[in-house]
Amino acid sequence: MSQSATGPELDRLIQLLARLPGLGPRSARRAVLHLIRKREQLLLPLAEALQIAAERITLCSICGNVDTRDPCAICTDPRRDPAILCVVETVGDLWALERAQATRGRYHVLGGTLSPLDGIGPDDLSIAALVARAQNPEVREVILAVNATVEGQTTAHYVTDLLHGTDVRVTRLAHGVPVGGELDYLDDGTLAAAIRSRTPF
Repeated sequence: MSQSATGPELDRLIQLLARLPGLGPRSARRAVLHLIRKREQLLLPLAEALQIAAERITLCSICGNVDTRDPCAICTDPRRDPAILCVVETVGDLWALERAQATRGRYHVLGGTLSPLDGIGPDDLSIAALVARAQNPEVREVILAVNATVEGQTTAHYVTDLLHGTDVRVTRLAHGVPVGGELDYLDDGTLAAAIRSRTPF
């Protein structure tokens, strides 16, 4: 049994960092060593930021976004278009759309997708709250910005069925050729979706 070269505090820090997506034990050790070398510039400010985040960050009770206030900054922004409700699977998807400045509407985070094999049903997601929000007379369009996976499309069809009797227009993201993409490098499913979703030029 090999003896650790570090104390229990550093071992614990390495183990916790290794649990983060994209980091394994080696990457975590490198990160810890870098933090130690940059103690004043990185380690102490990071520790303070994590402490503040742990105390203040909460989920928005309206849309499910992560923020330091409830309702979140997006839900309380008067410049947002209340007629558009963009439905995403996760907060990461919401952040991606915000980075791209893709919509000026409001959001609704489902918290995942329907997946019977994993035991995730409608009651495990924020679908009932979405239907309630969509029935608000202000809402005229629901954009289903879910991933183009089997689970994502199953969830989109389920939500569409629930909203069928309302006056809300339900749309989805276009599927097909990405900007800058070359046809020769795309998979068959993407090419077929692009042909089906073709638009006038």
